[in-house]
Amino acid sequence: MPIDPAVAVGAELPEVEFSWSESDVLLYHLALGAVELRYVYEQGLRVLPTFGVVAPRFHETAAPVVSFPGVDIDLARVLHGTQEITVHSALPTSGEAVLRTRISDVWDKGKAAVIVQEATAFTPDGTALYTTRSSIFARGEGGFGGERGPSGKVEVPARAPDHVIETPTLPQQAYLYRLCGDRNPLHADPEFAAAAGFEAPILHGLCTYGVVCRAVVDAVLDGPEQVLSFGAKFAGVVFPGETLTTRVWRDGARLELTTFAGDRPVLADAVLTLTED
Repeated sequence: MPIDPAVAVGAELPEVEFSWSESDVLLYHLALGAVELRYVYEQGLRVLPTFGVVAPRFHETAAPVVSFPGVDIDLARVLHGTQEITVHSALPTSGEAVLRTRISDVWDKGKAAVIVQEATAFTPDGTALYTTRSSIFARGEGGFGGERGPSGKVEVPARAPDHVIETPTLPQQAYLYRLCGDRNPLHADPEFAAAAGFEAPILHGLCTYGVVCRAVVDAVLDGPEQVLSFGAKFAGVVFPGETLTTRVWRDGARLELTTFAGDRPVLADAVLTLTED
């Protein structure tokens, strides 16, 4: 049985000790297509909060495997479902931390399963840096009789958005982003992409996630330090070179977003919340 919820839910994964440098932050920003000096030059460098999502496995070079307690799934069946990060302390440009992760939920969507993980990164002195919550969507692995789980639907206001942001992606962006620790061949190998049901390699969902966060920070906010949390559902794929259109509705310290590539939704149910400062 590829998924055993009785074993998976609540299981704690091995701790991951990791470190990062200014060079890692600079590479991450470049992989998102950043050209602004505050992101690509060490003097006055500011760290996008989404870097925390990739920092623990930034230096990995092997393709990921989907094998956890109670979960053993073929990588070709898996898509990133949702991603959220909540920042507890400002991310420094370099540092060390340990990541503690557990499987919090396994949902049965009928034709697919959704596996949810929660993780918190702590500095060596025990300070919590950030918490992430993510889910993967495993096609063909549902039907085991579990609960469907919450929908997480976010209804955007029935009015014109406060901001519309156009962000081009680069034709080579997936190749750049692979250097940030995600070597899934789905983003580079045409044959692997075809076997997974795509006409060409697709952009990493987390790359789109980071690109949109940067675009919103630059267009709407004073800087990345204003971001308390950012969460989104991956609603569709992006092919490298496409232009993203992000619509933003602001309600005080809450920004609700949608992002499209052409007429295809790619980020949905997206909310960015701001710090009180």
